[in-house]
Amino acid sequence: MAILAIYDMDRTITRTGTFTPFLVHVALARAPWRLLLAPAVPLIMLAYALRLIGRAQLKQWVQTLLIGGHLPSSELEPLARSFAERMIATNIYPGALRQMEADRDNGHKLIMATASNRIYVREIAAKLGFDDVIATDSFCLPDGRVQARIDGENCYGPAKLRKIEAWMETNGLHRADCTVRFYSDHVSDAPVLDWADVPIAVNPSARLRSLARGHGWLIVDWSA
Repeated sequence: MAILAIYDMDRTITRTGTFTPFLVHVALARAPWRLLLAPAVPLIMLAYALRLIGRAQLKQWVQTLLIGGHLPSSELEPLARSFAERMIATNIYPGALRQMEADRDNGHKLIMATASNRIYVREIAAKLGFDDVIATDSFCLPDGRVQARIDGENCYGPAKLRKIEAWMETNGLHRADCTVRFYSDHVSDAPVLDWADVPIAVNPSARLRSLARGHGWLIVDWSA
């Protein structure tokens, strides 16, 4: 029986979100003038709030605005590594580190499943000792340029569960033969929490806290 410990990342492992800070990190290093366009970001977010665009479009438009529609992977990868180093040094909940160590010591396979972009998530996950990553992917051109366009589904909400199930199939893991622990802070992960054998609401948002109480899910605080 395989035991999978699957972790959401933003505000579950990290104290804050990481997508926009990563884009700012890249912009500062490559083209600081792009930050002059940042006042347009709230307008894009308003369009999302009004349901004029989807979450995937929101991410693609913000990324295009702040760092451009495509970047050479040779330039992006070292920036992803330096961003990951900063996140590890300043933005990780102490309780998350303790839980990862405990799961690892108990022989669990550690998987990160996040809506954030694989470009930098894989660097954070590697530094934290995760075994694999399920994340939002970007289209890559034959010449190595990484586009702002999402490849496949944005790994969010029900799509996260579909991507986890696809990952299990690819790795020859059958649900009946696995025990799954899943950690998340946000109600958008309700489909995965409901599917997991051990659903754990971590530093939960108000809506997730209410849902967790109603379902009898474990609620934990990793902030200290």
